[in-house]
Amino acid sequence: MDRSTLALVAALLLAVCSLSPTSHAETVHCDLQPVDSEVTYFTSQVSEGCVAHVPNATLEVHILFLEFSREVSELELTVHMSRPNGTRPRGVLLVLGIDKYVIVSLKTPGIPLHLAFNPNLVTLKGSPEVNTTRLSVFAKSQILNWAHAQGAITSVAKLNDPRSILLHLDQAPRSPPSCSPEPHMDMGRMLEWQPLAGASVRGCRLAGVTGQKEAHILRVLPGSEARPRTVTVNVELMCPSGDRDTVLILQGPPYVSWLIDANHDMQIRATGEYSVKIFPENNMPGFALPNTPQGLLEEARRHNASVVASFVELPLANAVSLRASRCGSGPQTSPTPVQTTPPKESCNPALLMSLIQPKCSDDIMTLVLKKNLISTLKCTITSLTFLDPSCQAEDRDDQLVLRSAYSTCDMELTENVVSNEVVVNLLSSSSPQRKKVQCINMENFSFQLGLYLTPQFLQASTTIELGQQGFVQVSVSPSNPELMLQLDSCQLDLGPEAETVELIQSQAPKGSCVSLLSPSPHGDVRFSFLLRSYMVPTPKTGTLSCTVALSSRTWSLEVHRTLSMHLNIVSPGMPGKTLVLPAVLGITFGTFLIGALLTATLWFIYSHTREYPRPPP
Repeated sequence: MDRSTLALVAALLLAVCSLSPTSHAETVHCDLQPVDSEVTYFTSQVSEGCVAHVPNATLEVHILFLEFSREVSELELTVHMSRPNGTRPRGVLLVLGIDKYVIVSLKTPGIPLHLAFNPNLVTLKGSPEVNTTRLSVFAKSQILNWAHAQGAITSVAKLNDPRSILLHLDQAPRSPPSCSPEPHMDMGRMLEWQPLAGASVRGCRLAGVTGQKEAHILRVLPGSEARPRTVTVNVELMCPSGDRDTVLILQGPPYVSWLIDANHDMQIRATGEYSVKIFPENNMPGFALPNTPQGLLEEARRHNASVVASFVELPLANAVSLRASRCGSGPQTSPTPVQTTPPKESCNPALLMSLIQPKCSDDIMTLVLKKNLISTLKCTITSLTFLDPSCQAEDRDDQLVLRSAYSTCDMELTENVVSNEVVVNLLSSSSPQRKKVQCINMENFSFQLGLYLTPQFLQASTTIELGQQGFVQVSVSPSNPELMLQLDSCQLDLGPEAETVELIQSQAPKGSCVSLLSPSPHGDVRFSFLLRSYMVPTPKTGTLSCTVALSSRTWSLEVHRTLSMHLNIVSPGMPGKTLVLPAVLGITFGTFLIGALLTATLWFIYSHTREYPRPPP
């Protein structure tokens, strides 16, 4: 074998060895264990969802199905629109489908939003300026059907244990015209959310490497949609300014670029283009990095890192924040261990007080605290009273109930509001917790339910004919700009021998024969319905009943009232039936018109047939 052949064989052996899967990346020794660094992130990936483009809809509907592992949770919900005062006048309805109790901190800067939720499971923190609707359906399919009846569904997302949600209301023009939820959906720019639990962070010491350099490795996994995107990475290292011997390794899908914001100088190795926040316009080319955990650990060792201070794998994220509590200021024998036994939880008084929400009816204020929620919050209540300490809560099986009439327990009455103060003494606190509670004072308000037979709503009627269209108006007086009237439900009871006709359910029209109308200039709620012309047996009377809610625009207050009126129902073929107003007006006008035409006809005949006297010869 000559020298050229030997050289060729040696080259082939080297090539084979370089391509062999057995490498340092597979044999590097690094026992990854949990460390005390913290990684949080925002992502657009949801377990189920959809996004639609509905440019001609007058109302766009967004639905969030939220599932929580805790009995009581807190959620930050922000609704954003890039042009709140722009050219699109459409309304926005946000529907919350929630399985457990949650306290929502809602931010809607300058956006007229309508929020629908189950008030038994949702408490709005503070006094957000939004219109609210009581959601009386709870199953997923029922919520979808109810929302579809309100308007075009623009987005649906299902989230597990969210801490924070950012919903963008701007349209997605490349989306399909209808919304059909799909598993493992990328919501794109429509929605971003932060999970309650941060990412799992692990670390290790690289065997056989000496020195003071440490590595932070972030691996972003591919998403359901391969579209170009930029991941913002914020790195905060808690160490003296001189300790900067660090390498940051960022690995992700080929369509991901990076924007890095770090409080320390560091060496950067990233797949795809990257830039730093202080020079965002300077995009630097990336590097070819391994796409396996072992390969990334070997990459850290290749850059002389002796410690992997953090190793994180995330779903495809929009923003990632890494906060490390230590830096590579010297050799370390092992990463800082994570506390394996959770600290003893203590009562959260602020969260407990946010559960206290008054219910107002029949001039009585009632507050209910469920014992299982109190136990979940690790709180022990020694007393629960109004401002008058003699007005104490009653212990009723699984709940504590505090109630009082508006005339007792030091209630403070104003023109529209009844207020008091709840005092809670906790075993874990030496000072009592206090919260102001309010109800709407209904003494000065009266409700009116009226049936009209014309859309002008000029004259009320108590009689309607089968096959005739009726127009219903509910009003409250005196009108108050701080209060809002909403129509929850309406039905027409035709007696024991006929089925009840459902007209309005959960603030939505029931059937194609019912239509919600625009409110009056004074805010009166209106709707129309068409009464069927053929019924067996033929009803002669009926009772129209409507449940309305009067709520405050500035407080979390709501009062419900049920109104009813008796109706006479006549049939077109009924002998001796009472004529309704349109019939009377029609007959009167017809009689007048016939008389005028008859008079004109007689005058015409007379003027053309009478004999005129002849002139004398």
